[in-house]
Amino acid sequence: MLSDDSPPEPYRIKMVEPIRLIDREQRQARLAAAGYNVFRLEADDVYIDLMTDSGTSAMSANQWAGIMTGDESYAGSRSFTKLTQSVRDMLGFEYVLPTHQGRPAEHFLFRTLVRPGQVVPFNAPFDSTEAHVSIAGGTAIPCVGDIGYQPAVEHPFKGDVDVQKLRNVIESEGRDNVPLIMVSLTNNAGGGQPVSMANLRAVRALADEFAIPVYFDAARCAENAYFIQQRESGYASRSVADILKEQFSYAEGCTFSCKKDALVNIGGLLATRSRTLYEQVVPLLVLHEGFVTYGGMAGRDLEALSIGLREMVDDDYLQHRVRQVERLGDRLLAGGVPILRPTGGHAVYVDAAAFLPHLPRSEFPAEALAAELYLEGGVRAVGLGSLAFLKEDPSTGTASPPRLELLRLAIPRRVYTDSHLGAVAAALIRVYHRRAAIPGMRIVSAPPMLKHFTAVLAPIEVRDEVLAESGEVMV
Repeated sequence: MLSDDSPPEPYRIKMVEPIRLIDREQRQARLAAAGYNVFRLEADDVYIDLMTDSGTSAMSANQWAGIMTGDESYAGSRSFTKLTQSVRDMLGFEYVLPTHQGRPAEHFLFRTLVRPGQVVPFNAPFDSTEAHVSIAGGTAIPCVGDIGYQPAVEHPFKGDVDVQKLRNVIESEGRDNVPLIMVSLTNNAGGGQPVSMANLRAVRALADEFAIPVYFDAARCAENAYFIQQRESGYASRSVADILKEQFSYAEGCTFSCKKDALVNIGGLLATRSRTLYEQVVPLLVLHEGFVTYGGMAGRDLEALSIGLREMVDDDYLQHRVRQVERLGDRLLAGGVPILRPTGGHAVYVDAAAFLPHLPRSEFPAEALAAELYLEGGVRAVGLGSLAFLKEDPSTGTASPPRLELLRLAIPRRVYTDSHLGAVAAALIRVYHRRAAIPGMRIVSAPPMLKHFTAVLAPIEVRDEVLAESGEVMV
């Protein structure tokens, strides 16, 4: 709960960037012009931006200094050599394929390993990750434990894979139809919830039984290791760096959006122990991203990433990082706001279905709440519910909503102070007090895949012609 004994920031601020809060009338106009989709807002019209923790971190003095020494050689860059050594030291993987962010790494992995008709079990896939599986012709199957779908219930490791569910998938589909198992650390689709070391060990044991490789989505692997240190028996006296290395000992490889835990604004990688996979992916990397020693990144970005991979496991930094998110959750709980508990490492997830119980899932409560929070306080957050994860069956025309309807308040690393987050909490609590008057949303236009990024929406009471102009933009 809230207390005055939380540690202060383990850093001091050396540069500032001005932000402004435009008035409510302007926010209303900007939101309408954006088709009521906060992805479509101009960043300069956002006061506090909690849309994502991806690529939004403040880099350290050492990282900025490293940028000045980056080697921009097309081939054989010494900055790539330093990145490879950081991956080997921190994660333990021999082969490193750099990409400009995590999505190309996912694309290369699934394109190489997945064949049409195959299935990929996850704890829970994020929407963009699931799309890569689908494009490869496969189907992503969530196997997270049932506790992961109970927002109000406290549990230390709600990101754990249900090993019996996983076994059932493998046995029902057949081993040859399961090319890999993927575990997200932490489980972003389920509230940023961590996965225990015992569970990773059990998943690996089952995978070994069927000779199936295990890969991690490592975007928030350091935060996961910190939760293990704090919550799992036997790890309290071990460093996060040591725990991180053990985590990855249970994987054949990982995709890594380094724009999250690795504290850079651009960059990703596919890392593996498999020379066979490495050699299969190299031609794809050269074709789509660039030569194997830069992979779509400038040398200066390789340099910053090689440093960020080492800085991300600093115990003092992670303690402050996770507790800052926790304090925002505590403020919201004190104001009566329903959130997914316990708070995750990178974000507070508001239970939008419980917040707006008068709205059916077909009226997209998470997007309605995101729009209302922007109107109230200039705060941008992202809906992760029916618009992002709705499952549609084209053969029957039916659709089934996801089991969770969430609004994610993702906290950029080393960017906002507790005063900023206090303003976020106050705005959301004010919205909560008038929640019964919040209308639902409907889709005016949207692409067939990954709808929530570019969909044009409208409050239920607004007519189509009112949004005709905005509907012509970014459809």
